[in-house]
Amino acid sequence: MSTPPLSGSGMAAAAAAAAGGFPGPPPPAAAATREVNTASLCRIGQETVQDIVFRTMEIFQLLRNMQLPNGVTYHMGTYQDRLGKLQEHLRQLSILFRKLRLVYDKCNENCAGLEPVSVEQLIPYIEDDYWKNDDRGPASQLRYASEERREILEVNKKLKQKNQQLKQIMDQLRNLIWDINAMLAMRN
Repeated sequence: MSTPPLSGSGMAAAAAAAAGGFPGPPPPAAAATREVNTASLCRIGQETVQDIVFRTMEIFQLLRNMQLPNGVTYHMGTYQDRLGKLQEHLRQLSILFRKLRLVYDKCNENCAGLEPVSVEQLIPYIEDDYWKNDDRGPASQLRYASEERREILEVNKKLKQKNQQLKQIMDQLRNLIWDINAMLAMRN
């Protein structure tokens, strides 16, 4: 099983991110003033995590197929070949973890001056009359839940009454059809 090469742009971007700049030779004037975009760093980090997962799966695949060198099943050459592949995967995995640490540190450095924002402020929602009230404590939630339960019980009660009425109508129709069939049978 051969391993696919890492994406060239991802590796170049990660190497540039680790060095503190963009991939490729930057213009001489902008080299010192240009900052790495945090969103692109997060994308590079995501690609790195995907590469780490892929490499780890390959390592487990190699370990599953690899047996001890007891000379029974495998030749020593085959064992040495697989051992070499395993060591190469582990070396690449170590490099990927270092790359991920660099990206993580750079993202933390870029986000250090930002004030934390609660998740509720990031999610837009449409206000309705219920949520405009400022009392969102447990008492108001209990009141809302009890009102909702009362409404559900009323609807269930009405539904049972309608079901009873429909049952009575069906019984009356059944008796009427029975009587009509009995009269038709007597006529013949």
